[in-house]
Amino acid sequence: MRKIERRAAVCLLLSAALVLGTYIFSFLFFKDGGRWVSFAANRHLYNSSGELSVGQVLDRDGDLLSWVDASGRRVYYANTIVRKATLHTVGDTQGKIGSGALVAFADKLSGYNLITGAYTPLGEGNDLYLTIDAHLNYVAYQALNGRKGAVGVYNYKTGEMLCLLSSPAFDPADPPEIQEGDPQYDGVYVNRFLSGSFVPGSVFKTVTLSAAIEKLPDLFARTFTCTGSTLVGGEAVTCPSAHGEMDIYSAYSNSCNGVFAQLAAELGSNVMTSYTRKAGLTDTYKVSGLKTTSGRFQFSDCTENQLGWAGVGQYNDLLNPCSLMVYMGAIANGGKAAVPQLIYRTVTPLGIPASFYLPHKTGTLISSTTAETLSGMMARNVSEVYGSGRFPNMDICAKSGTAEVGGGKTPTSWFSGFLRNEDAPYAFAVVVEEGGSGSKTAGGVASSVLNALVNGD
Repeated sequence: MRKIERRAAVCLLLSAALVLGTYIFSFLFFKDGGRWVSFAANRHLYNSSGELSVGQVLDRDGDLLSWVDASGRRVYYANTIVRKATLHTVGDTQGKIGSGALVAFADKLSGYNLITGAYTPLGEGNDLYLTIDAHLNYVAYQALNGRKGAVGVYNYKTGEMLCLLSSPAFDPADPPEIQEGDPQYDGVYVNRFLSGSFVPGSVFKTVTLSAAIEKLPDLFARTFTCTGSTLVGGEAVTCPSAHGEMDIYSAYSNSCNGVFAQLAAELGSNVMTSYTRKAGLTDTYKVSGLKTTSGRFQFSDCTENQLGWAGVGQYNDLLNPCSLMVYMGAIANGGKAAVPQLIYRTVTPLGIPASFYLPHKTGTLISSTTAETLSGMMARNVSEVYGSGRFPNMDICAKSGTAEVGGGKTPTSWFSGFLRNEDAPYAFAVVVEEGGSGSKTAGGVASSVLNALVNGD
């Protein structure tokens, strides 16, 4: 009897294990089936050279960026600059660009679905339309002029990335033999916009300002005096020049280090930590499944002077460009913004839509009233400092940054902001490594891309 009971118990356990295993497998199949089928060893999808041999990649306007020719080889757009400018969104045949569609969205290109797997009647895979405009990427690449950096522009209401550029790049149709340590291609396989992090400099003052607006009731009644050097925690915080007597509006437009270091020290580490987290700058986003890098900031376990420099965007601050762009979109949109996406739509060879991509929003990154106040102050930055003439037909709000990185290197250049035009709800972030002046260098890149987007220049 006991033997029968033991056997029954064993059978019961085995049945339970079978049910659990079936459940786990089914869950993983639904969740990861597309990734499984797009494994590079699948000769149904890849040719003998390891190139994805199905599917076309197009931009939002239907310009073919990559497709398969009659011989089964993957080919690219005819223009060399366009190929380089779209490398980190389209990808290379060797699969070294992980953020490229040929790797990241191989399941979409294959035509994979739960019913037929990767098999399609015509055996051609799907057409994958990206949200980017290849021409804007072209303009951004030309504007960077060989410098390392990243450019992102997106619709903060829909989440569509219109421009996503990472530099340096190479021609995927004629890839070079890159030697380890080659400075020309330093970090070329990294998508700097999604996966890079950089010292933010003065673009971070927007976060410090948002905290000060809400936590310091007398902020707009105060006056500040800058002599070029301000003592914070008994040590100097320096400015490139003496700004004289200012209110908070002028302190922000002049980007006075001394004022914002004082504000950060007064606010304290807990408040600075809270507002940085609320802004989403320490979070990650999934851009059509591509995970961004989180920013890193140190406001605790440091001296008052170091906290002041952290509030200025220096010290140990590191910022991801995509997160900054989304934060700018939230300021423009009353506190929340759409999460960026790269996939516009997928279509079968028969012209049937294969999937739909709906916008979804972030949480509240900033209060609506504070966002409105910041918008006005950022618009003033453009009209009084950066020059509205650089941005014709645009109701633009922006903040520049010139971040010191040490090591004898030229500062990192930043320019970020958004448009308030009803027909142009765009937020943007530009970072140029060793670019120098944020307003001049990164602002120049932003001007070129936004003019092409809004004015067709």
